[in-house]
Amino acid sequence: MQKVSLTALAREHLAAAAATPSGRSAHTVYGGHEHVLRQTLIAMLAGQDLHEHENPGEATLQVLHGRVRLTAGTISWDCAEGELLTIPDTRHSLHATEDSVVLLTVAKS
Repeated sequence: MQKVSLTALAREHLAAAAATPSGRSAHTVYGGHEHVLRQTLIAMLAGQDLHEHENPGEATLQVLHGRVRLTAGTISWDCAEGELLTIPDTRHSLHATEDSVVLLTVAKS
């Protein structure tokens, strides 16, 4: 069993994002290639994007800090700290409207 402080990781990766030209930082909290479930903490500075990409399987996005906008086609959802969004099974993108940290959970098909 492993215990992880998402609050501490969020602070650490927001600082790392601020120190990189991309304005982003990510860390696999759980899972990997040998697991079906993968959880990734992603920190993004305000104005940064994860450009449109495919959904690799069932996925949710939990906002740990800040505000983000997920867009799939012509539909978008604004999510704030404490909210959980089910990611649609289609191409989508993510935009940080504020300095933000999200926890992406994916069950690969």
